[in-house]
Amino acid sequence: MLSNLFNRRVGPDLICVSGKPRNVVEMPQEILKSKVSSDLLQSKLEDARFVVLDTELTGLKLRKDSIVSIGALRMAGGRIFLGDYFYRIVNPRTSLTGSSVVIHEITPSEASECPDIKVFLPELVEYCRDCIIVGHVVSIDLGFINKELKSHFSASLRNPAVDTLSIYRWLEAKKQNACAYHESRPENTTLRSISKKYGISGGKSHNAIEDAYLTAQLFQRLLAELPEYGIRTAADLVRIGKP
Repeated sequence: MLSNLFNRRVGPDLICVSGKPRNVVEMPQEILKSKVSSDLLQSKLEDARFVVLDTELTGLKLRKDSIVSIGALRMAGGRIFLGDYFYRIVNPRTSLTGSSVVIHEITPSEASECPDIKVFLPELVEYCRDCIIVGHVVSIDLGFINKELKSHFSASLRNPAVDTLSIYRWLEAKKQNACAYHESRPENTTLRSISKKYGISGGKSHNAIEDAYLTAQLFQRLLAELPEYGIRTAADLVRIGKP
C-alpha cells in the first residue's frame, strides 16, 4: 500500500516527513536569484534530474482557491527515489468546502493544525533546485504555487517544466496508431486513465503524494519510449513536453 510508503504525520508544528521539523520562513536570496544550469538541459535523459509534483486544492479557480497539500518526488533519469519525498499539508487561505473535502479527504480540523504555506515555500523551492519539474496538467499546480510565491516572496519557480499529458500526446502522434486520439474521438486523458493504459495501478486518488508517485511511474514509462523517437536530452524533453 502506498500509505505505508508515504507516512503522513500531522501536528501543530509542521508536517514532518523525515528528520526534524524545520520552521523555515525566510526565502534564501541565492535560491531566488539562481538560474537553471545549462548543464541540466544538455544532460542525457538518463542523467537528468526531475521533481515530480502534485497539489490538492480547495478548487480550480486560481483567483479564489488555494493549496491544501503538496506532494513531490525526486527522480534521476527513470529512477524514482521513494525515500526522498516532500509532502506537506497546509492551512489554506480559503475555506475548505464539503465538496473539496470529499475529493482530497483533508478536513478543516486537520488543515487548521498546519502552518500557512509561507512556511513551506522555501523548502519546496530548495527541494526543486536544479531539477526539471514534472506533473500531469502541471500548469494548474505551477499556477497555484507561483501565485503563493509571488504573494509571499515576489518570486516564482524558475525551473523548466514538462507535462506528462503533453509528452503522452506527442508520443501518440508519433506512433500513428489507429487509436482514439488520432481518430479524433474523445479520449480520457486523466492521470489514472493513461496510467492504466501503461499497466500502472494507482493508490488513493486526489492525495498529493500518491498522485505524484503515480505521475512519476507514468513519466518513467514515457521516458523509456522517447529515445526511439529522437528525444535524448533534457532540452529535447522540455521542447516536446511544454505545459
